[in-house]
Amino acid sequence: MGTRGRKSAAELSVISAGGVEMTRRPEPPAELTGEQSEAWQYIVAGYDAGRFDRGSQPLLAQYCRHVVAARHVGQLLEAAEKEPDLDVGAWDQLLKTQERQSARMASLATKLRITPQSRYMPRGAARADGRAHTIPNPWES
Repeated sequence: MGTRGRKSAAELSVISAGGVEMTRRPEPPAELTGEQSEAWQYIVAGYDAGRFDRGSQPLLAQYCRHVVAARHVGQLLEAAEKEPDLDVGAWDQLLKTQERQSARMASLATKLRITPQSRYMPRGAARADGRAHTIPNPWES
């Protein structure tokens, strides 16, 4: 006998292929531009299909917006630096804008746990480097 009621979004995102369940990667939201959607797909492709649940997708969308905005600010900085009569005030504003974008990206990446730091486990890293046996226990010193 089947289950009662509507299927949840989580159930709808699971594809059954011959008894093996596969989870789809989330599609970029419609409000993202083409460039932002490309950033979304690039990021999502780097993780397991179920990595970004519905609760984290708005943060991921905002992260993609900041990635593209930072790229555009970088292009504006390059163009400004090539000008023979560099407007230092405008250049400084672009640098401040770039710094703000970088800070927002770092904050969102940390919250989404997509930074290298979020995947780093000190205990596992010590074992992987062969340092696990060289670190003394506090009670042994």
